[in-house]
Amino acid sequence: METSTLYTHCETRLQQILNLGGARCLRGTRIGLEKESLRVDADGSIARTPHPRALGAALTHPWITTDYSEALLEFITPPCDTPGEALAFLRDLHAFTYPRIGTEYLWATSMPCVLAGEQGIPVARYGDSNAGRMKTVYRLGLGHRYGRLMQVIAGVHFNFSMGDCFWPIYQQVLGVPGEDARRFRDRGYFGMIRNLQRLGWLIPYLFGASPAVCRSFLAGKPTTLAEFDESTCYEPWATSLRMGDIGYQNRKEEESGIKANYDSLEGYVRGLSHAINTPSPEYARIGVEVDGEYRQLNANILQIENEYYSTVRPKPLTEGDERPTVALERRGVAYVELRSVDVNAFDPLGVNESQLRFLEAFMIHALLLDSPPIGELERFAIDHNQSATAHRGRDPSLQLMRNDERVPLRVWAAEVLEQMVPLCRVLDDGHAEQPYSRSLAEQQAKVADAALTPSARMLALMCEHEQGFHEFARQMSLAHAARLRDAGLDPAREAMLEAEARESLARQRRMEAEDDVSFPEYLRRYFR
Repeated sequence: METSTLYTHCETRLQQILNLGGARCLRGTRIGLEKESLRVDADGSIARTPHPRALGAALTHPWITTDYSEALLEFITPPCDTPGEALAFLRDLHAFTYPRIGTEYLWATSMPCVLAGEQGIPVARYGDSNAGRMKTVYRLGLGHRYGRLMQVIAGVHFNFSMGDCFWPIYQQVLGVPGEDARRFRDRGYFGMIRNLQRLGWLIPYLFGASPAVCRSFLAGKPTTLAEFDESTCYEPWATSLRMGDIGYQNRKEEESGIKANYDSLEGYVRGLSHAINTPSPEYARIGVEVDGEYRQLNANILQIENEYYSTVRPKPLTEGDERPTVALERRGVAYVELRSVDVNAFDPLGVNESQLRFLEAFMIHALLLDSPPIGELERFAIDHNQSATAHRGRDPSLQLMRNDERVPLRVWAAEVLEQMVPLCRVLDDGHAEQPYSRSLAEQQAKVADAALTPSARMLALMCEHEQGFHEFARQMSLAHAARLRDAGLDPAREAMLEAEARESLARQRRMEAEDDVSFPEYLRRYFR
């Protein structure tokens, strides 16, 4: 279907929603953030210290945890009504953390410097409970399968959901008022996800901030990247090498035949469940339990659902030890997680309000567009466009694949952003500052002039100051650290976070005391 037709339908739907009094529901979205940051030593090396006890237990704390590495902090906000509210919570988590990590500081970019090599990357530990052991073993498995270097790349995840009042109105707009409400919502979210994949190349172009990497990250392996200086490799037109070929991805999916199906919730669950239950001869050679120590949870294509890498995921609300695919089948999609945003090296929090307002509008736009199933040729185009933009997004000659034609990235990007103008006006809600329209204008300026993108700005500063990636990232990290250490924290919020840290430690102790089955039996029951 032609892009112009898709847009006509989108514009019509927006007007119909407004005619039904749905403007308030369009603005009633919920957003949350997950932001990863490496703890590093004074020289920028990955910290080897344990997760600070003063921050609570990574296993059970709802807002401050770790990802792959013991040093890879992850800050999680609850669902918030506005971008400003989410950023304020994220800021408070940073302000709470800094006084509790001593002389360490948080790395300001997505790509790390692995100065001590792969063995200098400590795997996260979550205590002795079965649930904690499972999280650690899963991470050990990732290290054995893909290498530890891939697992310490940081990012920002944008979690998004429409308000409950939106869906009945949208059912009327689409002419299916009698359809089961949960099924309709799931179909809507999966349509959004497919369009976020179709247009997902726009995110690394606008917000990519990893055009260069520390040579230590390459670990001596051959590379096609150019040499910036003796310590740094880069690509001149790159936007987000994190989202490119050197970033983390499931490289075996073509060999195994496993590719997630986003045509429906049922197809998505069926595909991931098949991968979790299908043995892999390659991973079997790693071994599962060797000399009494677990190396991975199982020897299947995927250990668990989260191992499947994608730029966007449907997310359920899980209960207890419930598997995500089971929760999706039982209760459907609760929100959509966009995972392709680089850590913004120019902002102390790694993300700013203008970005969040654009992403919010972009998600709604993707929902209102027509979204047919993705065929084999379009899947190839999606993968090509993502990789090409990551590696050459600022190249004026770059063309992307759209339907049966090739179209310049900047032409397509300008079309998409222009299509979002009416929606952003609605989201502005008459505010004099027009925050959504202003954010959209900022993105349009980046399309018109690639020098305004974060990736171009980063390379320009590195050239201007004759800095390699490590020196640039370290300087930015220290500047952000100084600002956040002086940020201050409301006494009531600090008391709340201290109480949550203590309670998380108590919850972990209770979990360890209450385990009543062996770890192998726990795994058997979990996967059953």
